[in-house]
Amino acid sequence: MSLLITGSIALDSVKTPLEEHHDLLGGSASYAGVAAGFFTDVNLVGIVGSDFPQPYLELYQKHRMNLDGLEIADGKTFRWSGEYEWDMNNRRTLSVALNVFEKFQPTLPASYRHTPYVFLANIAPQLQLHVLAQMERPRFVVADTMDLWLEIAREPLMELLKKIDCFILNESEARELMKETNLIKAGRGILKLGPKYVVIKKGEHGCLLFGEGHVFSAPAYPLEDLHDPTGAGDCFAGAFAGYLASVDRVDAVSLRNAVIYGSVIASFNVESFSLGRLQTLTPRDISQRYEIFRAMSQFVAG
Repeated sequence: MSLLITGSIALDSVKTPLEEHHDLLGGSASYAGVAAGFFTDVNLVGIVGSDFPQPYLELYQKHRMNLDGLEIADGKTFRWSGEYEWDMNNRRTLSVALNVFEKFQPTLPASYRHTPYVFLANIAPQLQLHVLAQMERPRFVVADTMDLWLEIAREPLMELLKKIDCFILNESEARELMKETNLIKAGRGILKLGPKYVVIKKGEHGCLLFGEGHVFSAPAYPLEDLHDPTGAGDCFAGAFAGYLASVDRVDAVSLRNAVIYGSVIASFNVESFSLGRLQTLTPRDISQRYEIFRAMSQFVAG
C-alpha cells in the first residue's frame, strides 16, 4: 500500500567539529520520504522554491516518490543552518529562513486523498490537521512533532492527537508534554490523549513503543561512524510508517518490526551528511543490519 507524507523540505547548512557542508537536501519530508521509499511508494506533499536543485527532484523520484503533490513556487526554498558540538546530542540552530514554506497551505491532488497510510512529518500541527482533513478515511495515520509546537501550538496539537493512530516524539518532548519525568508513565499518559500507539525516541538509547496493555523496548545500533545526526528521527519515522504500509497490517508483530526497521534506516542515515548514505544503501544492507538488531534483542536464560 502507498504512503502519503507531508512535512518540510529544506536546503540545509550543517557544521560539525570536523566538517561543514552547504545546500544539503533536508527537511522532515525529505528524510522521511527517502526512508519510506525503501519499503513502499510515497505520495509527497510539500513546497520548494524555484531555486531547488533538479538533482534533488531526481533523487526523490529514484526513491519511489510521486511528486504530483510537490509545489514549486516562485521564491527561495526553506533554509536551515545548524552546528553540532563534539557531543552530537547537542546542536545549535544558527539561522532559519522559511521563505516559500511560510505560507504553505497545500491542496492535495485528488489521487492522493485515498492513500491508505499517512505520515504527518514534523511541521506545525495546524498544517498537519489541514492535510489530514483532506484525506478520505485513511487506514492508519502516524504523526511526528517537536518541542516548539508543545510551546506555541499545544491546543491544535491536542486536537491532532485525537485524530491519529500513532504519535511519535522524542523523550524530552514526551516529558514536556506530560510534565512527567518517567517515560513509561509519560507514554501511557499520551495514550489517554487519543492515539492507539505511541513511540518515544531515545536517540542512542533506542526507543519505546506503547500500545494498550503493552510496552516494547528496542535498542539502538552501536555506531562507530557518526557524521551527521540531522534527520535521523525523521528517517526512523518514515521507515516505521513505510514498513507498515508495505505489509498493510498493524498488529503487535508488524509494529515491533516497524520499530526495528525504523532504527535500522536511521542508523545508516547518520553515517554521512544529509541523505548521502541512504543513496548507496541496498536491500541487503538493510536485511543484514536488521538481523544484527534481532540478535541484539535476544538472550538465553541461564
